[in-house]
Amino acid sequence: MISHSAFPVEPWSLRETHLDLDLLAQAESLFALSNGHIGLRGNLDEGEPHGIPGTYVNSFYEERPLPYAEVAYGFPESSQTIVNATNGKIIRLLVDDEPLDVRYGQLHSHTRVLDLRAGTLRRELDWTSPANSRIKVRSTRLVSFRQRAVAAIEYVVEAVDNEVRLIVQSELIANEFMPEASKDPRDAAALGSPLVAIDQDMDDSGATLVHETRVSGLRIAAGMDHVVESDAAVEVALQTRLSDDWARTSLVCTLKPGQRLRLIKFLSYGWSAVRSASGLRDQVAGALTGARSSGFDGLLQEQRDYLDAFWDVADVQVDGDPEIQQAVRFSLFHVLQAGERAERRCIPAKGLTGPGYDGHTFWDAEGFVIPMLAFTSPRAAADALRWRHSTLDAARERAAALGLQGAAFPWRTIAGPECSGYWPAGTAAVHVNGDIAAAVERYRLLTGDDQIEREVGLELLVETARLWMSLGNHDADGAWHVVGVTGPDEYTAIVADNVFTNLVAAENLLAAADAALRHPDLSRGFGVDSEEIAGWRDAAAAVYIPYDNRLRVHQQSANFTQLPEWDFERNTDYPLLLSAPYFDLYRKQVIKQADLELAMLWFGDRFSAHDKARNVDYYERRTVRDSSLSACVQAVLAAEVGHLELAYDYTYEACAIDLLDLHHNTRDGLHIASLAGAWTALVAGFGGLRHRGEQLLFDPHLPQHLTRLHFKLRYRGRCLSVDIEQEAVTYTVEGDGPSVQIWHAGQQIDLPADVSQKHRIHRRKPLLDRPSQPPGRAPIPRGETKEQ
Repeated sequence: MISHSAFPVEPWSLRETHLDLDLLAQAESLFALSNGHIGLRGNLDEGEPHGIPGTYVNSFYEERPLPYAEVAYGFPESSQTIVNATNGKIIRLLVDDEPLDVRYGQLHSHTRVLDLRAGTLRRELDWTSPANSRIKVRSTRLVSFRQRAVAAIEYVVEAVDNEVRLIVQSELIANEFMPEASKDPRDAAALGSPLVAIDQDMDDSGATLVHETRVSGLRIAAGMDHVVESDAAVEVALQTRLSDDWARTSLVCTLKPGQRLRLIKFLSYGWSAVRSASGLRDQVAGALTGARSSGFDGLLQEQRDYLDAFWDVADVQVDGDPEIQQAVRFSLFHVLQAGERAERRCIPAKGLTGPGYDGHTFWDAEGFVIPMLAFTSPRAAADALRWRHSTLDAARERAAALGLQGAAFPWRTIAGPECSGYWPAGTAAVHVNGDIAAAVERYRLLTGDDQIEREVGLELLVETARLWMSLGNHDADGAWHVVGVTGPDEYTAIVADNVFTNLVAAENLLAAADAALRHPDLSRGFGVDSEEIAGWRDAAAAVYIPYDNRLRVHQQSANFTQLPEWDFERNTDYPLLLSAPYFDLYRKQVIKQADLELAMLWFGDRFSAHDKARNVDYYERRTVRDSSLSACVQAVLAAEVGHLELAYDYTYEACAIDLLDLHHNTRDGLHIASLAGAWTALVAGFGGLRHRGEQLLFDPHLPQHLTRLHFKLRYRGRCLSVDIEQEAVTYTVEGDGPSVQIWHAGQQIDLPADVSQKHRIHRRKPLLDRPSQPPGRAPIPRGETKEQ
């Protein structure tokens, strides 16, 4: 667990006050910088020591075969793994011929700061070499939101006590040696030297390397350029050398005490499956020219301006808990980094912060990330939907291979093909198709943007609706079922009538029917007729939702409440996926992550208040939260049924999952969906935000330790401010325009532009006592922690 003493609580930054080599890999993930296209792990400038080296370019991957003990028809034959691209972060420093290495000599001080408003990683160190030469180093690193293909590093060295001779070696390195992967299935596959050199170019101030992956045939170019300033009287000259897999720009200078050397390193990356090596090389050269024209200070200002605009709408202000305040801003920043400039590429589960899950995207993107982006950065949400549509042909091919109609989107992928070799939790988790449809419909309703529906949304809705019609069936009594599937709970597989799956399928069918009628010409072009639309509506109206009349709870799936109970007292080695056979997990009442509770969040109008209270009470006792996607959902439902302090505990867990390394795998990258879920826990949990069709509903309540919660939302082209205190909430629609209608605690209200309205909060009383969790799986008791 990462120590709080190493990371003090600050509202707008994450500061590491001293270097702990045992936590190096975790810190590299926390301090990662990205813009959705380029990702730089927070490795030390010198490259060593490191936990996991990492430089990633979104969707740049290598293919590898998927081995099976027994091969069967329809199993995916290969997978995709993100490649550790050419590393341009490295700046090695020799001080009087001694390499700067924090493991040697004397490290007087070492700090790193992730500045959430500036979008930079700053580092300062004070070091004396084994030869007793003392220097100070200050570096600032950024990955530009404004100039998508560009990253940059400012590296400043100061002599302290004595005259020192410095040799600086700034490098590009391909095919870095990578540490071996562990046995944890969430880790990435190890790739040995995946890049083959095909072109190089250099001049005195920099170089470009062009490589191609051995199997997938993707080409990547990485370039660097440098600017040097020095207090020394002697002019500093740059010299560059290169080979197939490395390039090095070097300089030599001598500094007297108090003198400084300033090196600016510009980096650029580009990749393509079709463009030539020379085309990529020229693309990178052009980006470097643009970066050099802006200068490092110009890039800093662009970055600050970009983030100022983001935070103006996206910031969530939390009064009463400084740790949650820091954690939610950290979360929002990393979600922005994961998706803001992805631009027709996927949003991986780890973003571009580490190699976990092989760099794959899952349903997390549509289920957790896009909903947040739709309210805070709609353009990024639209681009994510366009990416998913770009993989439609692969999804159609997958459906055909499975003997189904329409499109079957993959459980995990980088470029579109299914990459999961474990079909019970992969192929069978067909709810991903409904999640995609829900994201399409949610985007339209929240933004009022019909163009995305015409451009990509309608076809996605139609093809996923056709999939559901070939998966589902009407029984003799007319009820519509979906069988042989896996819901969000991956510890309960191959079931009939998973409630979440059935409801997301029904909503998908209705959304497709309505969209087809809104765009008759387009829908006819996709072969949709009135008979098909009627079939969609009939199935949605007849969807079967299993319910246990004896226990008076909904069944997560058919007969779930009749399964044997899991022995929680004897199985306490979590996560269970690493200590218990799936054979046993699948046949008992043990839940990896919120499943029925997620159904109640997404489709709340299908459940009464008493249903929700009883369901939360029943399923809380069986949910072990071995998935990072669970805490945020449980936070929202706990708040809705009146367990505000339990919701508070879950919110803290969702926010701090990586800051505290709660799942013991932050070293492999951050949990982007959980970080988006931190926003959901606060805004939907304590803010009570829901949307039903085009209606925006609020029913806010704060736990006793929070005195104020303030957030803004982009809604149908307007900016809505929500300011919640213990006893009242104030709503304001900012800017000119017509009034906006919302619902507060069941009452419809009109909000004229720039006129604040204050409404009383009526305290919610729980219908049942606070539920318990499995032994050892209660969330961190946040309220009690604050009182100590």
